[in-house]
Amino acid sequence: MKLIPIPGDRAAVLDENFFQECIAMDKKIVDVNELRVDDIPYVGGKGANLGELTSAGFPVPGAFVLTTVAYDYFLEKSKILERIEKELKGIDRTSDQSLTDASKRIRALFETYDIPDDLKKEIVSNYRMVVPRGTVGFVAVRSSATAEDLPDASFAGQQETFLNVSGEEDLFDKVRKCWSSLFTARAISYREKQGFAHSSVKLAVVVQKMVNSEISGIMFTVDPHSGAKNIIIEAGYGLGEAIVGGEVTPDTYDVDKSKMAITKKRISTQKWKYVRGPDGGCLKEDVPAGEEKKQKVEDRRILEIAEIGRQVEIHYQRPMDMEWCIEDNKVYLVQARPITAVGNFASNGKADASGEDVLLTGLGASPGLATGTVRIYEESMSLDVVKDGDVLVTKMTMPDMVPAMSRSVAIVTDEGGMTCHAAIISRELGTPCVVGTGSATTTLKDGDVVTVDGTTGTVYRGEIRKQQDPRGHAAEPVSAEIVPTTGTKVMVNMSMPAKAEEVARLPCDGVGLMRSEFLFTNYIGEHPCAVIDEGRSEELIDKLADGMSKVARAFYPRPIILRTSDFKTNEYRDMKGGVDYEPNEENPMIGWRGCSRYISDMYRDAFMCELKAIKKVRDEFGLKNLHVMLPFVRTIFEVEEIVGMMKTVGLNRGPDFKLYFMAEIPVNIFMAEEFCKYCDAFSIGSNDLTQLVLGCDRDSDILGRMGYFDERNPGVKAAISQLIKVAHKNGKTVGICGQGPSVYPEFAEFLVEEGIDSISLNPDTFVKTKRIIASAEQRILLKGLRDLKNGQ
Repeated sequence: MKLIPIPGDRAAVLDENFFQECIAMDKKIVDVNELRVDDIPYVGGKGANLGELTSAGFPVPGAFVLTTVAYDYFLEKSKILERIEKELKGIDRTSDQSLTDASKRIRALFETYDIPDDLKKEIVSNYRMVVPRGTVGFVAVRSSATAEDLPDASFAGQQETFLNVSGEEDLFDKVRKCWSSLFTARAISYREKQGFAHSSVKLAVVVQKMVNSEISGIMFTVDPHSGAKNIIIEAGYGLGEAIVGGEVTPDTYDVDKSKMAITKKRISTQKWKYVRGPDGGCLKEDVPAGEEKKQKVEDRRILEIAEIGRQVEIHYQRPMDMEWCIEDNKVYLVQARPITAVGNFASNGKADASGEDVLLTGLGASPGLATGTVRIYEESMSLDVVKDGDVLVTKMTMPDMVPAMSRSVAIVTDEGGMTCHAAIISRELGTPCVVGTGSATTTLKDGDVVTVDGTTGTVYRGEIRKQQDPRGHAAEPVSAEIVPTTGTKVMVNMSMPAKAEEVARLPCDGVGLMRSEFLFTNYIGEHPCAVIDEGRSEELIDKLADGMSKVARAFYPRPIILRTSDFKTNEYRDMKGGVDYEPNEENPMIGWRGCSRYISDMYRDAFMCELKAIKKVRDEFGLKNLHVMLPFVRTIFEVEEIVGMMKTVGLNRGPDFKLYFMAEIPVNIFMAEEFCKYCDAFSIGSNDLTQLVLGCDRDSDILGRMGYFDERNPGVKAAISQLIKVAHKNGKTVGICGQGPSVYPEFAEFLVEEGIDSISLNPDTFVKTKRIIASAEQRILLKGLRDLKNGQ
C-alpha cells in the first residue's frame, strides 16, 4: 500500500488504493457516514472530520459532501482552469488591490457557468434525504478544502460558509460560491503565506442539516493562549457566526480537564445575536435587555459540552478545536479540527511600562510584544493602507484581511474572544494580538506609536522595552547597588499603583502586602456603600480592578498578595458619605474591622464588589499572580462564611490561587492548627500582633517613649516561633509584612533563624534590609558548619 502525502507533506496521508477507487467510481457525492479522517484529499478537512465524528457516535447533524471529484468535474466541463492559472500568475504580489482584482475575476468565472445537469440531479437526490420534499428545511453549505483543518494550518475563515440555505436553486448557487471561495483574496494570500501551491488544493462542499442554534460557541481542549491543559469553552446567543467572526465578545468558561470542574468564568455582555431569517440567511436581532449580561450556558451544560470535547480529544489523541451549538436542549458538534497554534504564555516577554502608559486592556489572544504605528482599518478601506510594521486596529478582523494581518506587527480589535478569527490567525502568524478591548478604534488614533502586549492583553502608549528576566524583573534595577541573593524570599509592601512600575524594578520576589485601602481613598474617594446605594456597583468594581491590575501587571509573573480592605470605622467615617454608614466606636483599633466587617449585613455587598474586582483582574485581565489575604481573622466561623462568599464569585483555592491569613491576633497563634485548614499561608502583621500580645496601644506616644511597643519582646517572639512551627508542620508558609525587620537588624536575624519563608519590606528599606537578611543567612550557615566540624 502506498501512502499519498497531503500537499507539502503537511498533514495526513491517504491510502492510494482507496483514493483511486473513489476516482474510478466517479463518486461526486458521498454521505458523511461513509467518511473518516483520512479522507481529506477526497472531501477536505471539514468533511473528513465530520465523518470521523459521526462514525465515532458523536452528536453531528446529518450531512453529505460534494467531493473533490465533483469540483474537478465542474472545472473540466466549464474549461476555466487555464484562465484561473493565468490570473494567478499575473498578480502583483506587492499590491493588495492587484490580488483583490484577480480574485474577483476568478470568482466571476465560476458564476458564468452552470453546474452540469447530471451533477445537479445527484445533488437534489441527496438534498431531499436531508430535507424531504414537501417540508420546509434549511441546510448549511460549508467549504471544505483539502488543505484545511490540518494539524498545523487551520485555514480558519479562508473559504466561505452559507447558513440557512433553502431550496434547490439557492443550494446550487451556494455550492458554486463555495467552489469559487477557494480563490478569495484572503485564501490566495493565506496559501502563499503557509507555503501551499494553489494547484495542490481542491475544494469539497459539505451540505449539512442546519441547526437553528439558540446558543452556540467554540471549544478548545487546551488553552490556545497558554497551552494549559484546560478545556476552554466560548458561548454566545444565536448562530455561531458572530463568535467565529469576532463580531461579539463571548462568555468564556475554563474547565479543569482532570477534575472536570469549572475553574473560572468570564461573562460578557451581548446586545445582539444572529438568527435565521424568515426566508433563510441570517438576521441581526436584539438580545432582550434582561438577558444581555447573563451567563449564556448553565454550569451543568458547560460540563456536558466539556465532556464531549474531552472524548473527542481522546478519540483523536490530540488537542482539538470544535464548533458546537444547542437546539431544543440538545448539543451538536458542527465542526472539529486539530488545534494548529498554541501560544506559550510563559516564554513570551512582557512590557516594562508604567501604569499611566496603559491605553487599553482586553483579552491576550496571541502572546508576544510588539511596537508599531497604529493603523485603524475600516471595512470600506483598501487593505493597502496597512503597511509593514503597522499595528492593525479594527472593530473585528474578517477573513479578507489576512494579507494586512500578515504585514502587521500586532493586531488589536474592539470585539472577539480567544477563538475568533483574529485570535486563531494571529497565533498561527506568531503576531501579538489583543481582542475584545471594546474601544480600540475610538481610543487609539492613526499614527499613534503603541506597544501591544499579547501576553497580558494590554496596549501601552509609546515604545516599551521587553522584560527579559525569567522572573519578570525589569531590565534596569532601581538602584545601581549590588543586592545579594537570599534563600529567604524578600518582597515589598505596596500602596500606590502609580509607583508599581518603579518599585517593580527592585530585585524583589513580589509584593508581600498590597494595601487595598489606597484604592478606596484615591480611586473611589467615597464610602463603598454609598457608591453601591447609588447604583454604581459596576463602577466600584471597575475602579478597584483598574488599580489592582496596574500592580499585578507591573510585577507579573511575580506574586501579588492583596490584603482586602482593613479600614477602621473612624477611617471609613472620614470618607465621603461615610457618616451615613459608620458607627462611632470608642476603640476602633479592635472594633468593627477586617473579617467581622465582611460578613455583616451592613458591609457584605461592598466586600462582594471587592471580590468581584479580584476575580475580574485574574480572569478578564489574565493576571493570575494576584492572590488574597484576609486581615483581622478572629474566628473559624467568619473564615468559613468568607470562603463561601469567595466561592460564589469563583475564587477557589488551588494551584494558581492562594488564600493568606494575616496573623495579628493572639487567637491566630493559639488556634493555628485550626486556621491552617482554611488557608495556604500566614503573613504576620507584627504591628498589630505586638500591641495585642503586650496589650499596648501602638499609637500611644507615652508607651512608645517608655519602650513598651517593641517587636523584640520575648512574648512576641515566642508567638512568632510558635506560628512558624505549627504552620510548617501543616505544610503552610509564613511571611511577615510589618516594619520590625527593617527597624531592628537583630529581629530580622531572629526571623531567619526561626525559618521564616518570606519578609516583606517598604521599598525604601529593601536594599538595606535584604543585606541584613543575607548576612544573617550566612552566619547561620557558618555556625552550622562549625557545629558540624566540632561534632555537635
